[in-house]
This record gives sequence, structure tokens and C-alpha cells, in this order.
Amino acid sequence: MRVARGVAALAAIGVLAHAQAADPPTVPDCALVSLSDTSRPVPLSDLRGRVVLVDFWASWCAPCAKSFPYLNGLDRAYRDRGLTIVGINVDERPEDARRFLARFPASFTIAADRTGQCPERFDVRAMPSSFLVDRNGRIRHVQLGFRSEEAGVMRQRIEALLDEPRRSSP
Repeated sequence: MRVARGVAALAAIGVLAHAQAADPPTVPDCALVSLSDTSRPVPLSDLRGRVVLVDFWASWCAPCAKSFPYLNGLDRAYRDRGLTIVGINVDERPEDARRFLARFPASFTIAADRTGQCPERFDVRAMPSSFLVDRNGRIRHVQLGFRSEEAGVMRQRIEALLDEPRRSSP
């Protein structure tokens, strides 16, 4: 599944959803590669033990352009405490993503999903879509769209997860 351009309209809504299930879902692993080096895989499963913010974005997404400075700030503020940000580009043409990144550089990991399956596995419904994953690989919060006025809430959620100890697996 490719994320349709029409989804960008949903981003303006800035809907905030929460993974409220008693046992939050595990982050799906996808066939991701580095956008800058497509021979280098970016397995999300390797990030267990860290708090991860998985952010789906596209070059045609205006709210994505606004979110990149914010994500860079989160990366600077929390990287040393255990946060990893992975931006997953869903553009069909890598050159579109590279042009976007030339205008809006990222200090965090940028991955590409060339199979188009990752948005489906995460049930992406808007651009951008952010999934906050705890140290145990569980999706704890989902943010659809980007609204700068909600930035403080996401920071609080990140800090809370960074303060949580990693639970051992059964």
C-alpha cells in the first residue's frame, strides 16, 4: 500500500490517538533501508532497549516540513537519554525525499520503505504519523498529523517513557 496524497488533508486535523490497550501492540518490523545508503538495512527490532519515535513522512506533506525542526530538537534534547528517532520516508521516488531533506535536513535516522508495506503494518492514516515506542518495543502513543501546539504533550510522553525501566520479557 502506498500512502495516498489525499491523506495529507487529514494531517491538518492533528488527531492525537493513544495506544490504550492493556497490552499495547509490538512495533512491527519492516524492510527498511537507509535513504543515504540503500545497501544498509535499518531494522527497528535492533532498537529494543531504547525509546523510539517512528515518524512516517513524505516530501509532498506540508505538515512534515513543519515537523522536521521539532524532531531535530527532540533528537538533540533526548538522544543522550535513550531516544532514537527514525523518520520513514514513503515517497515512491527517492529523489523526491532527497530534495525535501536538502531543504529540511534531519539530524535523526532517515529510512526508506521501498516495499510500501511498512505504512500498512503500522496502520498509518495520516502524514505525518508518529509512533512512540517504549524500551520493550511496544507502541505506547500514536500522533496523527503535526500541530506545534501539541509539542509539549509529546515531550512529556517521551520523558515519561525515558523514565520507565525496561521490563523483562516473560
